[in-house]
Amino acid sequence: METMYTYQQLKKFTLDVFRAIGCSENDSMLATKVLLDADLRGIDSHGIARLSGYVRLWEAKRINASPSIKIVHESPSTAVVDGDGGLGLVVAPFAMDVAIKKAQQAGTGWVAVKNSNHFGIAGHHAMMALSHDMIGIAMTNASPLVAPTFSVERLLGTNPIAVAIPADKQPPFVADFATTTAANGKLEILQRKNADAPPGWIQKKDGSVSTNPHELKEGGALIPLGSDRDHGSHKGFCLGAWVDIFSAVLSGANYGPWVPPFVSFLAPPADPVGAGIGHFFGAMRIDAFRPAEEFKSHMDNWISRFRSAKTTADQESVIIPGDPERMMSEQRIKEGIPVNAKVIEDLQELSGRLKVKF
Repeated sequence: METMYTYQQLKKFTLDVFRAIGCSENDSMLATKVLLDADLRGIDSHGIARLSGYVRLWEAKRINASPSIKIVHESPSTAVVDGDGGLGLVVAPFAMDVAIKKAQQAGTGWVAVKNSNHFGIAGHHAMMALSHDMIGIAMTNASPLVAPTFSVERLLGTNPIAVAIPADKQPPFVADFATTTAANGKLEILQRKNADAPPGWIQKKDGSVSTNPHELKEGGALIPLGSDRDHGSHKGFCLGAWVDIFSAVLSGANYGPWVPPFVSFLAPPADPVGAGIGHFFGAMRIDAFRPAEEFKSHMDNWISRFRSAKTTADQESVIIPGDPERMMSEQRIKEGIPVNAKVIEDLQELSGRLKVKF
């Protein structure tokens, strides 16, 4: 069962929660915007449903509510940012802004981040580049819940990648996806609905197929994009590994099985190989390659041609990456955001604990 809330209602509560844990006004506003962008875009697993998780990490002294985020190493087109244990919702936009500024000067900008936390949806950060006539790239490593192809050990996170590409009259191309068959948040949604997972999402601790959305609690693992070797899971493994290396080995964050878990009741590994969670961002100025208007005109042509592609009998048109999220955002601004009953219970408990009205 779900209840509808307006964006403004959820915004006010979320703002009050971030203020209550000691975030500055600017950081509270930014974290709220990034978090609720997930709900607006229909990615309910990464929106307000995650709010209590951030608070629990803060209570466990694993999130710094007033971080001193800074550049610790840089070249004309690159930088490493230390997030000082802050909310990834705040650290990531800081780092993406650095990448954009580097690109304005050098043509492209690349920023690796260490000592951060879960940063919400990758697409939000990649899309920051669009208004600058730039292509944006964002990725992050995450809690180790994924077994590489041929393994039963959980060594990688869902490690999402997002790319945002501007167009002219057409909406931008925005691809935002986990490098697993399904993100962990999708399992959490199934758990709230008491529904089974499709085959190919998760495996049991012995590597056999499971449809139990609680399987991770039994020692099972998420599966790389592709589900099994015959269907290309080695490619999903490669993608997830790429994100892990760019986000953490490059920045000095924890990687692989050393990445701190998002849940507060599990302690981080006792033998860390770096600092916190890692991210990686890129910004590419289009006019560093060809005139921006010329490029965007051709992006319109690219998108239009793919939209007009001949489709299967049961499909009206080809979906361009970013279309479903954009349409969902327009709908939810008008009609409200549905919140699951179990999430509401969680938020009400949070409300009482922090003395913040829900």
